[in-house]
Amino acid sequence: MSTDSITWIKSTKSADEGNCVELGADASAVYLRDSKNQQGPVLTCAPAGVAAWIHGAKRNEFDRLSD
Repeated sequence: MSTDSITWIKSTKSADEGNCVELGADASAVYLRDSKNQQGPVLTCAPAGVAAWIHGAKRNEFDRLSD
């Protein structure tokens, strides 16, 4: 699967430093990549899985991982 036509976005909180994860999507998947290595590997996820992760992050379910 080529991601050449994907529009990539990153958090507005990352400023212009480039140290961020970028996300892109099409009808079948959500793609994640390292903004510092845009030609590197791309993680492909099911849209429902990403939605569940975002929901959990908003509910602070992962806060214990940063302790």
